[in-house]
Amino acid sequence: MSATRPTLPSTDLPDVAGHAVPLARALDWVGMEGIALPVRVSDGVGGQLQVAASIDLSVDLADPEARGIHMSRLYLQLQDSLARETITPAGLRHLLQESIASQSGLASRARLKIRYEALLQRRALESEYTGWKRYPVEIEATLDEGHLQLALSFSLEYSSTCPASAALSRQANAQRFSEDFAAARPLSVGVVHDWLASERGLAATPHAQRSRAQVRVELRTQFDELPLVALIDALETALATPVQTAVKRIDEQAFARLNAENLMFCEDAARRVASVLSKDSRIERYDATVSHFESLHPHDAVARVSGSNA
Repeated sequence: MSATRPTLPSTDLPDVAGHAVPLARALDWVGMEGIALPVRVSDGVGGQLQVAASIDLSVDLADPEARGIHMSRLYLQLQDSLARETITPAGLRHLLQESIASQSGLASRARLKIRYEALLQRRALESEYTGWKRYPVEIEATLDEGHLQLALSFSLEYSSTCPASAALSRQANAQRFSEDFAAARPLSVGVVHDWLASERGLAATPHAQRSRAQVRVELRTQFDELPLVALIDALETALATPVQTAVKRIDEQAFARLNAENLMFCEDAARRVASVLSKDSRIERYDATVSHFESLHPHDAVARVSGSNA
């Protein structure tokens, strides 16, 4: 028969938090990283979604004589706040205020990072098909002396067709046409149509590749919602060739047309992204990187652009 383990009253449990601090010093940030929690986010059409998130939360330890912060209070405050309401600028400010208050004078600043994948339903270009696309998102919020700094980062994928490769392909196609019809007189529309529709009518194709725009915006905080879906929609419209989900042949052909109408070097894509971000009144500052994952080269073509809005 095993012995029964004695249970100590809670008042007898040791607490070393009040012990003297060796090498006393204030600390910039103390907290937790990689907390797994569900969060509520806007779906962009008036509703909300619950998604799995990875969260970092920390406060400063302003008192050099304090052994440590009340970490469990931070966790419980975070869990309670994010379970109750959709993420908004006002809600993030309140959460950070409560995080500071939970430390009973030990902290004066707080910061938070929330990482998740937004899953948005997108319609095909021409057909009735729809499918889901994921967009990695990170929200950063810092409260320092009552001032809220808020940043939103996300990425989206699109297709880029090389303008130089397109020009070289057109030249190759024209040269083959000249070779095949050098002695043909007269030419009818039907003959040319049939030639263009045949394999002979395509001597070369331009190279294209999946590409990615990574965006970080520092937001003005007087707005009610985080403009994630609105910014994604605006950028995909500007880039014009967002990658597709479920498609029929009519959608694939429409996608090929869009690529032909929107030939882009990485420099062109960066300027398209900046043209959207620089005109948005909700954005104070932006940084964007576009990467074209080359099919011609074993390396990527990359362009970066940044700016501040008045």
